[in-house]
Amino acid sequence: MENSAGGNGRPAVSAAAAWNFEPNATLLGLTALSVRGVLGRIKAGMVVEDCGGGGRGRPVVPMGHGDPSAFPCFRTAAVAVDAVTAALRSGEHNSYAPCVGLEPTRRSIAQYLSGDLPYELSADDVYLTIGCSQAIEIVCSVLARPGANILCPRPCYLFHEARARFNGMEVKYFDLLPERGWEADLDEVQAIADKNTVAMVIINPGNPCGNVYTYEHLAKVAETAKKLGIFLIADEVYAHLTFGQNKFVPMGVFGSVAPVLTLGSISKRWVVPGWRLGWIVTSDPNGVFRRTKVVESIKSYLDISCDPATFIQGAIPQLIENTKEEFFEKTVDVLRQTADICWEKLKGISCITCPSKPEGSMFVMVKLDLSCLQGIKDDMDFCCKLANEELVVILPGCAVGYKNWLRITFALEPSSLEDGLDRLKSFCLRHSKSKVYQSLET
Repeated sequence: MENSAGGNGRPAVSAAAAWNFEPNATLLGLTALSVRGVLGRIKAGMVVEDCGGGGRGRPVVPMGHGDPSAFPCFRTAAVAVDAVTAALRSGEHNSYAPCVGLEPTRRSIAQYLSGDLPYELSADDVYLTIGCSQAIEIVCSVLARPGANILCPRPCYLFHEARARFNGMEVKYFDLLPERGWEADLDEVQAIADKNTVAMVIINPGNPCGNVYTYEHLAKVAETAKKLGIFLIADEVYAHLTFGQNKFVPMGVFGSVAPVLTLGSISKRWVVPGWRLGWIVTSDPNGVFRRTKVVESIKSYLDISCDPATFIQGAIPQLIENTKEEFFEKTVDVLRQTADICWEKLKGISCITCPSKPEGSMFVMVKLDLSCLQGIKDDMDFCCKLANEELVVILPGCAVGYKNWLRITFALEPSSLEDGLDRLKSFCLRHSKSKVYQSLET
C-alpha cells in the first residue's frame, strides 16, 4: 500500500496511466475562425491605463465587434424592455416552450417578415433559435452528409465555416469583388460548384464588408442557385440597417426561383444581442424544403437542442407590434453619421485604403499596406500592437478570411469613434517607414 498515496496524503498519480479518452480534435482548430476567439487573443496583451487615485486613463475603444449596445445612442427601445418585463411578470412564460418555438411568436415574426415579400409566410415557416448563431449551427448540421460542401463568400463571417467544418463538411470560397461594391463573383460560384455542393451562403447587408446588394444582383444569385440545383442560406441578421443608395432586399423575394433559408434575429435591429432570439425561416413558396425533408430535419434537430428563453419568446409579439419606426430611423441615422465619420477619417491614414463607403450593417473592410509600416508582420500583429499601444481593438482580416485587411466597426458613440480613429492614425504614423527614413536623413 506504500505506493497508494503521495507524501501529502493524496492519491499518487501513476506516470504510466493510459486514459481512454481524448478531445474532439476538430474543435481545437476552430478558435481561429471565431471573432470572439481572435479578439480575445488581441486583448490578452492589453493593459488598461490607470491614472492613480482611482482615476482612469484612456478608455478602450471597441472597434472589433458588432455589439454597440453599451453606448447610450444605441440603447434599445423602451417598448422592447417593457415587452420583456410584461412577459416575465405575466407568469405565463415560465415553462418549456415547444421545440420550434411559441406559436404566437412564430406567427408574429412571419407577419413581420412578410411585409418585405411578395407572398405570405405562416408560423409554420418559422423556427426559433438562440440567436442567429444557433440558426447557422442548425442549418450546417441539417446539411451535413459525407462529401457535402457549401459555398461561402470571401471575406466572410467565418462562423459559417466553423460550423460546417465541425460537422465534417467542406467549405469552398467564392470571392466578393471590392471594385464592384463587394458583389459575389457568380462566374467563380459556377466554376467551384460540383455535384456535392448543397448550398450557397449570401450575407446581406454585408458582414464584414458593409455592402448592400441590389435587387438585380440578388436576382442573378437566385438564378445561379437554380442553375446549380442548390439552395440559398441568407444571413440577414443586419436586415434594414442600411443608410446608402441601396435599400435592403430580402433574399426570400426570390424564393420561388430557388429555395431560401433565411436566418435572422432581433440582435442587431433592436440592438439586443444578449437576448439571444433568432430564427430560421423557410422562404420557399414552392415547398421544396418539405419535399426534400429539410423541414423535417430542422424539426428533428430542434428536438435535441436548447431553446431561446421562453419569456423572451413571449415578449416578441409585443416587441414587434409596439416598436415605432422612429426608433429604427434613429438607429440608422446614427449609423449613417458614424459611417461618414469613418469614411472621412480613414482617408487621412496613408497605410489604409478603403475601397468603398459602407452602406449597411456596422462594418467596413479596409486594406492594410504593410510596405508603409516598420516592424509590423501582418494584420494580426498590427491589431495586437494597436491594442497594446493605443487601447483600440480592431478585427484583423484573417478572422474573416482576408489576410492583411482589417474589419473596422463604426457602430460606436460618434465621439468614441473619432477618438479611436485618431489613435489609429497616430499608431500608423508612429510605425510609418517614412518617419524612419526622415529620421535617418536628419
